[in-house]
Amino acid sequence: MINISPRQLDVFVQIALHGSVRAAAERLHLTQPAASMALAEMERQLDAPVFARERGRLRLNARGRELLPLAQELLERHAEFGRRGSEDGAALSGELRIGASNTVGNYRVGELLGAFVRAHPQVAIRLRVANTEAIAAGMLDHSLDIGCVEGPVTHPLLEVRPWRDDLLVVCAPPEHPLARKRSLKPADFAGARWVLREPGSATRATSERVLAQLPPGETVLELDQIEAIKQAVVAGLGIACLPEVAVTDALATGRLKALKTPFLDLQRKLSLLLHRQKYRGALLDAFLKGTDLDGIHPDSRQR
Repeated sequence: MINISPRQLDVFVQIALHGSVRAAAERLHLTQPAASMALAEMERQLDAPVFARERGRLRLNARGRELLPLAQELLERHAEFGRRGSEDGAALSGELRIGASNTVGNYRVGELLGAFVRAHPQVAIRLRVANTEAIAAGMLDHSLDIGCVEGPVTHPLLEVRPWRDDLLVVCAPPEHPLARKRSLKPADFAGARWVLREPGSATRATSERVLAQLPPGETVLELDQIEAIKQAVVAGLGIACLPEVAVTDALATGRLKALKTPFLDLQRKLSLLLHRQKYRGALLDAFLKGTDLDGIHPDSRQR
């Protein structure tokens, strides 16, 4: 009979998330030998390894990838059992791993997390900020519990829910020839020098859609941070398509000017990502409620 303990599951999950026994031991306040023994005992009971050893790091093999979401679910259910069973109704605790694309993580983090953090101060939030492509990948490998992105995501295992509308603006330094024109038309953008986000980001995808509506121009820089693009435009290196929320300060102080482009579609949706096969327990329920995204009845939690 297999008798795998919550401690062994915890060690397995932490190694899967952090790539080494040492990192898992530090996260769980264990000695490294104790964590190694827990993993070895779990693999002995399963009669199969769950990790491949690659250059000093542990990476999930096919069996491990299959078992990881089940282990995460068992640990969440174990914690929920303790909360429900306690006489005083223990406060919600644990860890929630959230992925946010750059616009959300850098400029809308208060909107995303504020209500939840105030309501559940004992829950540890691990926020990862990356581009939309990376956040979707983190959702698929179960290293993230929930994602919030600004770009379109299409994958059969990911549920996409709209969260907020977002507006982009084409920005230029105030001395730029386009900024001095009273009225713009698409032809005015011929030969324009553009500063773009890196491939894989949602802002890059939107910018490419915008550029397809304009005469050919030149890409002079590709940068992986909105702030870096903003500073490049302020410095006169080119023009850029940026989230309005990211340039409010620069527009107010006159360092940037938003070009009037009614002929361009600059609207997009910010969306929430959920894994269709992930167990949605108390932490996810509470987060969804706190962000006005709850489409799941609290008694209909599912895998």
